[in-house]
Amino acid sequence: MPDTPPLQQHYAPQGFRDRAAHAFVKFLRFFADTFFAQRYGHRAVVLETVAAVPGMVGGSLQHLRALRRMESDHGWIRTLIDEAENERMHLMTFIEIAQPSRLERWLILLVQGVFYNVYFLLYLISPPTAHRVIGYLEEEAVHSYTEYLAGVDQGTYANVAAPKVAIDYWQLAPDARLREVIIAVRADEAKHRDVNHQFANELEADKG
Repeated sequence: MPDTPPLQQHYAPQGFRDRAAHAFVKFLRFFADTFFAQRYGHRAVVLETVAAVPGMVGGSLQHLRALRRMESDHGWIRTLIDEAENERMHLMTFIEIAQPSRLERWLILLVQGVFYNVYFLLYLISPPTAHRVIGYLEEEAVHSYTEYLAGVDQGTYANVAAPKVAIDYWQLAPDARLREVIIAVRADEAKHRDVNHQFANELEADKG
C-alpha cells in the first residue's frame, strides 16, 4: 500500500471563492450530520456516491479542453478519471458493509443527480473553485473516516470482515477487517484532498 499522506491537513481559504467553496462543503457536512448522525457506514455510501462524480466531470471537461486547444493535459485527465474510479470502489465496498435501505438508495439517486449538475456548471464557470470544493470535501471525508475508525476501535461499530471487493482492490490480507478498509479508504481521500487543492492552486496561478 502506498505511503499515507499526512492526515487532518486544512487549506486555509485565501479569497472569496475559497471561502464560498468552504462554506458550501460545511453545508453538505451539516446535511450529512443531520440525516445520518453517527451511522458512518450509511454516511459513507452517500459520501462516496457524491465523491465519485467530480473526477468524471473534471476529467471529461479537461479532455474536451485539451481537444479544443490541441495541447497536452499534463496528466490531469488520467488523474481525475482514476480518482472517479477509486471513489466508485469505495462505494462498492461500503454498499456491502452498510446495506443501505430503499429510502437511502432513493436519496443517493437524488443527491447524485443534483450534485452532478451543480458541479458540472461550477466546473464550467470556475474550475479552480470546483477543485477547491473537492479539496474541502475530501478534508471532511478524512475527518469522517477518522471518527469512524475511532468508533471501530472503541467497539461502537462492529469490526466486521472486509468485503471481498475491498480485499481484492486494496490487496488486503484475506482475513482483513473493516478497520483495515477504513484506513485504506482514508489514505485515498487524503491523496484526493491534496491533488484537488494542488489543481486549484495551479489553475489560480495560471489565471494570475
